[in-house]
Amino acid sequence: MNSLFPSEPLVLHWPDAELEYYPNFFSADIADELFRELRETVPWQHDKIRIFGQEHLQPRLTALFGNDGKPYSYSNITMQPHPWNLLLQKIKYQIESAAEVSFTTVLLNYYRGGKDSNGWHADDEKELGQNPVIASVSFGAERWFHLKHNTLDIKQKILLEHGSLLIMKGTTQHFWKHQMPKTAQPVGGRINLTFRVIH
Repeated sequence: MNSLFPSEPLVLHWPDAELEYYPNFFSADIADELFRELRETVPWQHDKIRIFGQEHLQPRLTALFGNDGKPYSYSNITMQPHPWNLLLQKIKYQIESAAEVSFTTVLLNYYRGGKDSNGWHADDEKELGQNPVIASVSFGAERWFHLKHNTLDIKQKILLEHGSLLIMKGTTQHFWKHQMPKTAQPVGGRINLTFRVIH
């Protein structure tokens, strides 16, 4: 598997944030193949989340893979990891080469269309440690990724392209929140893999 990623990423210079964006980390042909294989082979689950005392199905499908059976908890959901499979290990190896981090876990999100989304949050759970590195790779339909600073009046957005890689590190998760909003535009499915280290 060749990622064909460029030697230099697009570095985004925002207050209290360190972000690097590779628009074409995976070539289009490889990204097409990975999207199909992930969609068809990952054991997707559809969990319920509690919002203001009411239970709702998450507006997306998810899956967790990782080392040593370490669970991951967010939004009152505790996910148990599947062991790494060969496909995800190959993707992980490519991502680690760019991020220079040995990741233990990947959370996968499958957005089936424009109605699927992910609300404002930060990847700042205590098991991720101080200044976590989050490497997010996208396959499938392009979607806008929104970010906003916690205290400054700053909002940004990035169009996450098919086969792209976004690396968030430093104090980003402490000072910024992000979301994948719904869209009324007719869009196809998108699969997002967020690699992280669980301590």
